[in-house]
Amino acid sequence: MAGDTTLTSGEYIKHHLTNLTFGKLPDGSWGFAHDMSQIKAMGFWSINVDSMFWSILLGVLFLYFFKKVADRATAGVPGGMQNFAEWIVEFIDDNVRGSFTGRNAMVAPLALTLFVWIFLMNLMDLIPVDFIPHLAVLVGIPYMKVVPSTDPNVTFGMAIGVFALMLYYSIRIKGIGGFAGELTLQPFSSDNLLLKLVFIPINLILELVSLIAKPVSHALRLFGNMYAGEMIFILISIMYSAGIVMGVFGGALQLGWAIFHILIITLQAFIFMVLTIVYLDMAHSKH
Repeated sequence: MAGDTTLTSGEYIKHHLTNLTFGKLPDGSWGFAHDMSQIKAMGFWSINVDSMFWSILLGVLFLYFFKKVADRATAGVPGGMQNFAEWIVEFIDDNVRGSFTGRNAMVAPLALTLFVWIFLMNLMDLIPVDFIPHLAVLVGIPYMKVVPSTDPNVTFGMAIGVFALMLYYSIRIKGIGGFAGELTLQPFSSDNLLLKLVFIPINLILELVSLIAKPVSHALRLFGNMYAGEMIFILISIMYSAGIVMGVFGGALQLGWAIFHILIITLQAFIFMVLTIVYLDMAHSKH
């Protein structure tokens, strides 16, 4: 599709950055959007079907792989798949032990799930940008984004889930009074009533801003890095339509960026996982 003369460079970029969206069309019926105006008219209750499909598919593959390894696990010398799975589990376990000071059997499985799932979603960015979208167009599907982590709905969904767990454990471990005290009294804990009346509103505003910033930064960090990476792949692919010389140069750039991007997709999955562990550790810690 990079060499498709029916699309300008701007239209090509817009096409590759548009999700397959299902929702209520302007005529009142429900269906898939075929242009940006229809997507905008759908509003909040639209669904990015491609993001849902690929994220669920990759999640199922993750569960299938680990279930298969668990079923075939042996106490003797592990095979290749078991050795790989055990290496990932040990890597996650070491990070949880190093960053989480509380006692919660849910944290390590959650960290493992987030790391592997996000890594698989990010890994989709290494598939040539025209391959799957072009196949989708051939079968009548107008848009197809294959990297779920470039969709802010996906990253915010995961970040809000972690944030909800953080709030839940903060109240469960510390109680409503303890959690409210962290938002209003720390670090200006004083027996002086006047000082409390002065500092409580200030603390509350600052702590609420800090609290709300956690899921926002958690989601936007992953989204921003992966969206930028996908955009670079798309811009490089446009070079193939500019002649042989630019095509060869674009091929070299694409190879170099793909190799470097392996580090990025791994690092972003790791950062999201580590922040999850840290946020849950904060929820379990009493000041």
